[in-house]
Amino acid sequence: MIEVYIDGASAGNPGPSGAGIFIKGHGKGDKYSIPLGTMSNHEAEFYALIKALEICIENNYQTVSFRTDSELVSRAIEKEFAKNKQFAPLLEQALILSKRLPLFFIKWVPSSENKTADELARLAIRKNGSKGAKSN
Repeated sequence: MIEVYIDGASAGNPGPSGAGIFIKGHGKGDKYSIPLGTMSNHEAEFYALIKALEICIENNYQTVSFRTDSELVSRAIEKEFAKNKQFAPLLEQALILSKRLPLFFIKWVPSSENKTADELARLAIRKNGSKGAKSN
């Protein structure tokens, strides 16, 4: 089973944001630090999920267990509903991608168990403005 730790972070709300993704369980540990441009923290959390799902699909992973310290994201995926309509398009995109994986799980973990993804997300904030940064 592949374990995927995800985190989104924002310096300001909204502000420069980043996604941190740590993937393990396939004989190595892959780390991704992806600048996201300017957005809210919650949007960054959803984008971290979407980016990680895209990576898992590209790598043809079959059984994937996601861990996030965002209760908003984990609940939205589990219930397939976002209370805040602003997040509905991001949730829909994540659900479409998650259904492309044969086995997909997501669970909430305390931030103390998600430190690597958090560090990667914070690093991505600092990368904003450099080549390859996405701006919304």
